[in-house]
Amino acid sequence: MTITEHTEHTELIRRFADDFTALQEAVLARMNGICAPEVAAALEHASLTGPIAVALAHADVLARGAVRRAELSAQLPERLRALRARARRVRRARSQAEARYKEQRARRPARRSRPADTLELRVARTASPAAFAEALRQELRDRELPDGTPQAPESDLGQWAWNRQTAGDELPAPVRELRDCDDDAFVRALLRDAREEENPYLPHDAVAERWSRHARAALAWGRYAIGRAEREVLACSLSARRTRLDALDDAYQDTAVLAARSREALLRVVDLHDRMWISVNTEPFAELIAQCRAAALARFADAEPEVWHSVCELTVRHQAHCSERADGCPHCHRALAAVLADAPPADTGEGGDDEHPTATVPADEDRYALLADLTDTAVVAVADAAVGDESALCGYGWAAEDGTTGHGDSLASSSGEAEVIGVCAAALSLLEHHEDAPVVLLCDSTEAVDAVDAALRSADPAAAHRTLLFPESRQLMDRLVRHRHRVQVRWLKGHIGHDLNETADAFARLALRRVSGRIPSAAARKEEARILRSLGSGAGPLPVAA
Repeated sequence: MTITEHTEHTELIRRFADDFTALQEAVLARMNGICAPEVAAALEHASLTGPIAVALAHADVLARGAVRRAELSAQLPERLRALRARARRVRRARSQAEARYKEQRARRPARRSRPADTLELRVARTASPAAFAEALRQELRDRELPDGTPQAPESDLGQWAWNRQTAGDELPAPVRELRDCDDDAFVRALLRDAREEENPYLPHDAVAERWSRHARAALAWGRYAIGRAEREVLACSLSARRTRLDALDDAYQDTAVLAARSREALLRVVDLHDRMWISVNTEPFAELIAQCRAAALARFADAEPEVWHSVCELTVRHQAHCSERADGCPHCHRALAAVLADAPPADTGEGGDDEHPTATVPADEDRYALLADLTDTAVVAVADAAVGDESALCGYGWAAEDGTTGHGDSLASSSGEAEVIGVCAAALSLLEHHEDAPVVLLCDSTEAVDAVDAALRSADPAAAHRTLLFPESRQLMDRLVRHRHRVQVRWLKGHIGHDLNETADAFARLALRRVSGRIPSAAARKEEARILRSLGSGAGPLPVAA
């Protein structure tokens, strides 16, 4: 590469880093195979990996919006096929960009620079986590430091060190406002950022983590706007849809910005954590953390002498033969801790959460065994829900033991919220038609069961607000809590051939197809009749509760 070519290459990279539109156009041109060689070479630069993922997150939403408009405006099949093919290409390019970003993150040396703790410390901490944590807490308190494992940037000590380093920085007033406002106000600020004018203060270190935490809620409100716009389009005849289709376009445009900004927020947090990591693992904080850990290990040895003796013996024997001993046995501590615990080593991946085991139902067990404590008068039903990929529109369905059924549609930010809507709608309908009888709803979503149960037990609908974002679900929960003494909700393992669960699931999927205009009314009625026949019920659906 000549000096001139190198300069042009550098200028292209700088331009793409500063100009979102130019970057997106270049990325889409590369996707379509019409990209100039010098542009393609610039797009391979490591500094653009994250921004390319942001650009494709934006393009992905717009491509799906173009498909949806074509579906709702009855465009020619050839045009619709072309739009769907393009949307698939964009989605594939986005997946590839995300994968490349993850690979690049895995290769970054920033977090490999900190020397590994001694093998003895790692084995002791893994074998006796509670005892080691208590020893560390005592050491931190004696030094008048914050509690928490010294592991930047997640721990209180890591945050403390970062705050010490940045203590002299004066926050601009708009940053302080974003930092100090309540969560609802912060989400409204994110929506204004997408719909009105970009907020230049969101990337500030003081609010970047909050931005990332609440970006998903803001994106859900974007999908909510799409769902409402879809409903308005479908309520009109084809000839009268133009204005409402324009409103749907606007909703997709806003949601595309929200998707891109959500991805950008994650990049900002990753960069912030990298800088915090470097800060805490360089002097003077690195030495402080090393001293805290060493002193905590000494406290642990005094408090647990037998365990400490076993740790020392085991590590000495292991290091005599380990092929990785020159590197400090970086991967051996879990297996050694398992030997001390007389148990097989836990399969824990880096950065992953332990999975909770799910209960299994033996084939020969009564499928209603979880209802053995109910009275004969109890009305039992199963509720389920279905959500779409693009908008907040959702469908729900339910089926009761007495043969009554129901289904409907609403708006939900997540599958958990949609399941809660199904539970509430079913319970309210059954309460109306079964005076004084207790009503028991079964649901295969643990999130929904926990949310409804918390609200019923506390007599406070707000107890479910972590799951419930939209007004539709919150209003249903407000109504249900008034009948809390007659309602129970329990978990039911899904997809095991339970007749009522399969019926509820079929009704939920039908309701979603109907509300999104993907099934004609006549075909929907036939499908409803087929579902009822498969249940073996001659009864028609009860009036829907919402």
